[in-house]
Amino acid sequence: MARKFVCTTTEPVVQTKYGKLRGFILDGTYTFYGIKYADAKRFQLPVPPQSWEGVKDALGYGYVCPMLKQDEPGSGELKVPHRYWPMDENCQYLNIWTQSVDPSAKKPVMVWLHGGGFFAGSSIEQQAYDGDALSRFGDVVVVTLNHRLNILGYLDLSPFGEKYKNSGNAGNADMVAALQWIHDNIAAFGGDPENVTLFGQSGGGMKVYSLMQTPSADGLFHKGIIQSGVANFPNKTLPDGTKIVNALMEELGLKDVEELETVPYEDLAKAYNKVSPALAEAGIYVGANGPIPDDFYPGDPFVIGFTDHAKTIPVMVGTVLDEFPAFGPGYPNRHTMTKEEGRKLVAEKFGEKNADQLISLFEKAYPGKPLCDLVMMDGFFRKASKDFIKMKAACTESATYSYMFTLELPVDEGSGPWHCSEIPFVFHNATTTPYCNIPGVTEKLEYQMASAWVNFARYGNPNDPSLPQWPTSTADDEACMIFDKECEVRHNHDNQLVDLHLTCAPAFKPGSKVKVEH
Repeated sequence: MARKFVCTTTEPVVQTKYGKLRGFILDGTYTFYGIKYADAKRFQLPVPPQSWEGVKDALGYGYVCPMLKQDEPGSGELKVPHRYWPMDENCQYLNIWTQSVDPSAKKPVMVWLHGGGFFAGSSIEQQAYDGDALSRFGDVVVVTLNHRLNILGYLDLSPFGEKYKNSGNAGNADMVAALQWIHDNIAAFGGDPENVTLFGQSGGGMKVYSLMQTPSADGLFHKGIIQSGVANFPNKTLPDGTKIVNALMEELGLKDVEELETVPYEDLAKAYNKVSPALAEAGIYVGANGPIPDDFYPGDPFVIGFTDHAKTIPVMVGTVLDEFPAFGPGYPNRHTMTKEEGRKLVAEKFGEKNADQLISLFEKAYPGKPLCDLVMMDGFFRKASKDFIKMKAACTESATYSYMFTLELPVDEGSGPWHCSEIPFVFHNATTTPYCNIPGVTEKLEYQMASAWVNFARYGNPNDPSLPQWPTSTADDEACMIFDKECEVRHNHDNQLVDLHLTCAPAFKPGSKVKVEH
């Protein structure tokens, strides 16, 4: 049956601070693509966009930020379905889905920050990022945004003059500019500028808590959801971009640092990819992957603690059980392997002396899960998330909620959940994502998860009648909601398992596995 579509010269048109925008309506959802929220010169801080006369179309996605390296399109499409889009460093665009354009509607606003670390990804890269279904389901305003990444957003040129003082945080400054645009304009799209929630996965989650620590973002958002996004390997010394910038200039044959502003991006990226590995191997800062401490960004909470304002922001923090099975070995005998076969796998990875204790702790923490999930179990995001939850829960100024996504997914003979696999459930897009379709499970779990996210955005509390009672965590009690075929809350359920796993799991190298999520 055909859906109801409206897009005329007069409807829907919304007045923003900078001019009028025309979008479209599909089955009652007002949609606006590719709204310019800022402009910026290379390595400089963003400035407000130019105003315009008449009505500007918001009918096509804006440019996405160029990437340092281009992966082959098509890889991993079943497990993480992608969309590709034209790239340009002039990439400060956002998209909006809403159920009303009445300025008095004051609906909760949910702002999605995409994954890909601080070096890759985009607001539309994953098909599940589409905000139409979540907006309709939760009666909320959904916003997704692009910002500068990699060397465009995080290359530190500050040693080369005041002009480049905050070049190492330009990408985060873009996000603050987007939040300022939302604050100033979202009421025209039915949103409440005083009820804004950031949510993001992987690198997007890292962006959420880096913005919690950013004074210029204070008051521009009010809650944060961090999905598989806490990483505890922050810079503990002040970065210095002198050597990487000098190496770039030498490779490109440049005499003046300002010439880096006009080098074609492809040449700049090629030079960076050539000179940065040797410097990084020598332990020299090469930048381009996240904010750096300065006057704009005080620093990572694992280094300086939470800022006074960050302490007041309610958060929901979680991971998925395995994170990386999409990128590791499969187990065709997942449900038929014997206990002895499972133990052999565990011993091969973690060592003979650790196998039995790990198995005992895993079976207690995750009853009914096969031992191949222990072999693939995530310790990187989970341990850092647990530390973050404990530290944030000690800040009694606001609530801290914990969750885990542990659903087995029907790929091959079954797979533990992988990095990004919960996103379709959160966006209420599960039934449109092939691997999420599980009879008798999908619609129920999608409802529960989307409801929790929407309730948290609306009230600062994810509890819903469809779920067991979900208490806040404290510094001594992690009350973790397990999202699975049957949802339940477990308390400190994997403390011993995670601690032992940390001592015997192979070392995780930042940038090795995480980068393949997209």
